[in-house]
Amino acid sequence: MLTNADSGRALEVSLGDDIEVRLTRYNDGPRAYTWAIPQTSDSAVLRRTRGATTSDGSASAVFHARHQGAATISVTRKCRADAGHICPLIIVLWKVKVEVK
Repeated sequence: MLTNADSGRALEVSLGDDIEVRLTRYNDGPRAYTWAIPQTSDSAVLRRTRGATTSDGSASAVFHARHQGAATISVTRKCRADAGHICPLIIVLWKVKVEVK
């Protein structure tokens, strides 16, 4: 299972393995940082079998290793501010490089 802390990680898996991604919302006072649904850079190598976001801004997905090769799982985190507050103009990219052997 991959979490918020795994961004930038390289991962090696075997054909047929499943990779679960669970990303949790991050709060910083009046700002909440929420996730989109994780994506794959190559669906021939990694096929997403499930993907969803929750009402609180967390996200999850499961990817199945279909073929040998390399693919990147990525997702963006965006800021949502409470009324009267401003978000920084930053979009954070979370990504993990996966090698299927």
